[in-house]
Amino acid sequence: MDWLKLAKQYESFYIEKTQALLRIPTVLDKYEPNNLDAPFGLSIRKALDHMLTLAEIEGFKTKDILHYAGHVEMGEGKEILAVLGHLDVVPTGGKWDFDPFGATLKDGKIFARGSMDDKGPTMAAYLAFKMIKDQNIRLNKRVRLILGCDEESGMRCIRTYLEHEEMPDLGFAPDAEFPLIYAEKGNFSFDVEGLIGDDLIVSMHAGERYNVVPDECVAVMKKDLKVAFEAYLKEHGYQGKVEGDRYTIYGKNAHAAWPYAGVNAIFLMAEILKDHTASPMIQFVAKYLSFDHYGKKMGIDHFDPEMKDLTLNTALVVASDKKFRIGLNIRYPRGFEFDAKMKKAEAAAKSLGLAYVAHRKSDPHYVSPKDPLVKTLHEAYVKYTGDNLTPLLTIGGGTYARTLKKAVAFGPNRPGNEDLAHQPNEYLIVEDMLIAAAIYAEAIVKLAGAE
Repeated sequence: MDWLKLAKQYESFYIEKTQALLRIPTVLDKYEPNNLDAPFGLSIRKALDHMLTLAEIEGFKTKDILHYAGHVEMGEGKEILAVLGHLDVVPTGGKWDFDPFGATLKDGKIFARGSMDDKGPTMAAYLAFKMIKDQNIRLNKRVRLILGCDEESGMRCIRTYLEHEEMPDLGFAPDAEFPLIYAEKGNFSFDVEGLIGDDLIVSMHAGERYNVVPDECVAVMKKDLKVAFEAYLKEHGYQGKVEGDRYTIYGKNAHAAWPYAGVNAIFLMAEILKDHTASPMIQFVAKYLSFDHYGKKMGIDHFDPEMKDLTLNTALVVASDKKFRIGLNIRYPRGFEFDAKMKKAEAAAKSLGLAYVAHRKSDPHYVSPKDPLVKTLHEAYVKYTGDNLTPLLTIGGGTYARTLKKAVAFGPNRPGNEDLAHQPNEYLIVEDMLIAAAIYAEAIVKLAGAE
């Protein structure tokens, strides 16, 4: 079966359905577990209903699991093959050339938040399902497209899903890069908290999520630092503004898995303020965090030959009413001595009289590159790209693959392509999504097709 030739016949279908999904602004505002109708908010619930209704109309079995997640199912059998996508997106952030929820189609690209992370790829997987169904291909496994609603904010959706549904036997998440990602670093967030502790800073705010490099930092001051502030901007070529006692400096967004790809606005503000205040908030950033993407200043750095360096993202600062909280996120490889290393982070906080507060961690995820699942998926990729040279990958990003016993991240971003996930002007390339749909259809049939 030439799935790519078939996928091209569905191009207008893919564009129409993907634009409709992208126009739903599925940013989590507030998690409300007691809201039984929409625990992640009305927009995310709307997107879940949208996808399940689309699938029902086209004859798939569907199920909504407490509005935390849902699935689209085809095939029969005891085993389950899962394809895991998510409908939530990170905040828009930064300066866009297009409406981030307008789903603008231009030059074969669709620009929108979530176009690559992960609504566009999820729709490519749905197209694979539709093509297989339309071709009346018999499957000897139940194949489920699982639609999560909280991937960007803790994966509470998929954990709830797995509390109510069977653990799939194998799967893949179309939420990363080709040719295939067989290992994901561990993921851990923690806070450093304390008192602002001086007479300069009234408040300071930057960042919204642990998994994004903040591109803007705003501080309200009691003293006039306009001359020093503007001199720093001019010397280093950064953008910012002063409005009365309100100082704003701009950096560049990036995914927390690649903090070195961004410009952290918290670091820039701390560099300006460190010589004007004894605040432990600013001194902690300057001493242990600024421009260090690998945790070396705190002594938590670690390297693994396969999974590479630990990365550290200074994700957010919330400071007001004399108190502050700095939110931090690490992506750590195998072999990281978690307890011993994080004691060093705690000691760094205590050295300035601050508190260390740990949050949920997710251990590294690894599937052998020699596993039959990996080999089958890779063969599907090679068939439709001709690329048998690009090596298999490991990443610092976390996908739903890590929630299953045997699953990997599988596309759809092509080697060498620009990746603007979590950044302004995020876009998908329609042609690439059709190729991805063909690859996914090939893989599903190889893994679940009847003999």
